[in-house]
Amino acid sequence: MTPDASVLKERLDRLVQGMTKLSHDGRYNEPNLDGTAGDYISFNSWEWPQGIGLYGLVRLWMFNRDPSLKALIENWFDGRIAAGLPKLNINTTAPMLPLSLLWRETGEARWKSELDKWADRVLSEMPRTPEGGIPHIVSDKINDRELWDDTLVMVGLFLASYGQTSGRRELVDEACHQFLVHTRYLADTKTGLWFHGWTFEGRHNFARALWGRGNSWITVGILDLIEIADIPAPVRKFLLGVLEAQIETLLKLQAPSGAWHTLLDDPTSYEEISATAGFGYGLMKAARLGIGPKGCREAGLKALSVVLANIDDNGTVANVSYGTRMGHDLQFYKDIPIEPTGYGQALAILCLTEALSHVDHKEAAA
Repeated sequence: MTPDASVLKERLDRLVQGMTKLSHDGRYNEPNLDGTAGDYISFNSWEWPQGIGLYGLVRLWMFNRDPSLKALIENWFDGRIAAGLPKLNINTTAPMLPLSLLWRETGEARWKSELDKWADRVLSEMPRTPEGGIPHIVSDKINDRELWDDTLVMVGLFLASYGQTSGRRELVDEACHQFLVHTRYLADTKTGLWFHGWTFEGRHNFARALWGRGNSWITVGILDLIEIADIPAPVRKFLLGVLEAQIETLLKLQAPSGAWHTLLDDPTSYEEISATAGFGYGLMKAARLGIGPKGCREAGLKALSVVLANIDDNGTVANVSYGTRMGHDLQFYKDIPIEPTGYGQALAILCLTEALSHVDHKEAAA
């Protein structure tokens, strides 16, 4: 059952506050390749967890047009750009996705040059795997010749979003190409789910892990891709078919609690809330758009309930797995620690924001 709009709004306010209060306490000290300190927890660093966090915030602002939320987002970008942007990689591209949406909505000229320069560098400087995929090279590890499903949200959606708004069709085309080549190597034809990664060194899918959050990136990524850009009809039809195959299996694997396990096909692995929030968002959105099999909305609302139950009084989302490297055995995924993160907050924000579209419109606007 869909909760009242007032409940959703109160939890969303709480989630925003919880995200801005996240702090790095030194437990996860992962220095960058250049030796500088990495920060994958707090709200203060230009990295992928913060980038996904801001994507959630911008999506929420696009729904509610709250001026204080807009100021929070703009001040974040102004401060980090003034301080100087980090080196280009997959992780550091993630904040460009919410910035591209912010620029699309506001038309603020000060963002465009940064977006243009970064997009140009993605096309010209990022290396390529065979068949033109973008390898998942990140701030603290060179995953050369490897394709990861995370890349499609971190880079693919940025190229599509900015390319569509700026009229740079070559960026949208590159986004489409990345979704296609990643589908070729990561989508499991047997289950419809996605493997975490692929390497051209030895040509295999590592542990063949059907990892929860990685699959949620795909559910979110495909739906948001077709929303934010004009995708050629054959590509759109193909990707929606891929998505529907994934959803068919997701519906069968949802736990009685409403959550999904961190290894989707392993009920002995823990239930993980960031993936659950991503699936909840995707399933409710698919139902609203008339995409996917019967049962999407009900499963999405069930996921929403468990997400709501995992938001504490401080607005922190519980039972979120920490950033997950490529595992060479399945136990690796079961051992990833639990840690509040910006992407956990953001996926919950996306889930609750989508839920507002499933309550009475008058109630949601009140």
